[in-house]
Amino acid sequence: MREGICVAGNLIVDITYPIERWPKQSELTTITEGIARSIGGAVCNVITDLAKLDDRLPLEALGVIGTDPEGDFILEELGRHPNIGLGLLKRQGKTSFTAVMSDNETKARTFFQYRGANAYFDESFIDWDEIHGEILHVGYILLLDALDQEDEEHGTKMARLLKTAQSRGIKTSIDVVTETGDRFQALVRPAMKYADYCVINELEAQQVTGISLRNKEESLILDNMEPALRKMKELGVSTWAVIHCPEGGFGLDEENRFFSLKSLSLPQGYIKGTVGAGDAFCAGVLYGAQKKWTLKESIHLGICAAAASLSEKGATEGLRPAAEVLELARQYT
Repeated sequence: MREGICVAGNLIVDITYPIERWPKQSELTTITEGIARSIGGAVCNVITDLAKLDDRLPLEALGVIGTDPEGDFILEELGRHPNIGLGLLKRQGKTSFTAVMSDNETKARTFFQYRGANAYFDESFIDWDEIHGEILHVGYILLLDALDQEDEEHGTKMARLLKTAQSRGIKTSIDVVTETGDRFQALVRPAMKYADYCVINELEAQQVTGISLRNKEESLILDNMEPALRKMKELGVSTWAVIHCPEGGFGLDEENRFFSLKSLSLPQGYIKGTVGAGDAFCAGVLYGAQKKWTLKESIHLGICAAAASLSEKGATEGLRPAAEVLELARQYT
């Protein structure tokens, strides 16, 4: 019997540089005190958040890390959680890293990414008989070079991987990295055909659906949220289509019922950093899915988990057991 969640894809070491402000082209800015190293990426963030939400939930990390000190660092950090299985991780080349520029004023962050070992990850690194999770969550599409390659039959290698998982009775979940460009529809849409769950932000959703979710003033277009979610379902997402943004969480469940939940009203000074908030939201939704909660309950946990993440500078430091995370709603509603 399958149990728990397998999280696959990007494993990254994040090096965060606090900066006074984001500079214009050719301008100088100052890196301030507080440079920090932490693990990041879909696997590290989501699986750590899940482990903190529930230290008894069976978890498996799947992907490729380098044969270098950074790879050792990832193993050490994930190894702090006894319920995270590390046996599916393979080692090859150099570990992926991201230089994160974090604006001290706006809290916005900008990423410079070195693909490294993540670029190798594809189905050849997977022993399907060794995966015991009920759900396979894979992220990030657009940042996994081998899986983003074209596949004649399924569109992309990612889509083929997801179909294989479904054929083995594993539920599938996908996430996407935010980027500019025209790759979204070519690379994300094929994967949606074989996704049971899709949890992405509003910028990613408007790219893949073609439906605008922010206007020229950057305000959220609430009336377009449900149509965008329905488009995600039309593209193949079978169970839960979910969109998150700073304003809240939105979703269509397995019966195509629409849910809209506002973010918590966090006091001034509460937010220490925004790195990893989206992954925390995703972890909350996945936790609810694995526990057979309703989509509304799962989005609510996702919103609370994102708020917990925002309370610390790092991606996962603010997470805590699910019951404690849900208490934030009582404090900041």
